[in-house]
Amino acid sequence: MLCRFTLIPDGGVLVYRGQPGDTYETALLSFGLNPDTALIFCRGRSVPQDEEITEEEAGIFPASSRG
Repeated sequence: MLCRFTLIPDGGVLVYRGQPGDTYETALLSFGLNPDTALIFCRGRSVPQDEEITEEEAGIFPASSRG
């Protein structure tokens, strides 16, 4: 399974090669990104990070936590 992630707004690209059943959270962690500080978008809508990766392309929008 392959998914191409585009970083928003800078346009950098990260490619995730994973196993069936992997989640967006798994992909974020593999890139060294903290899932608490990122939003995932597919086809213009925000998707839960615990959702299984089903799209070939997604966007990652870095956010900050005020925790």
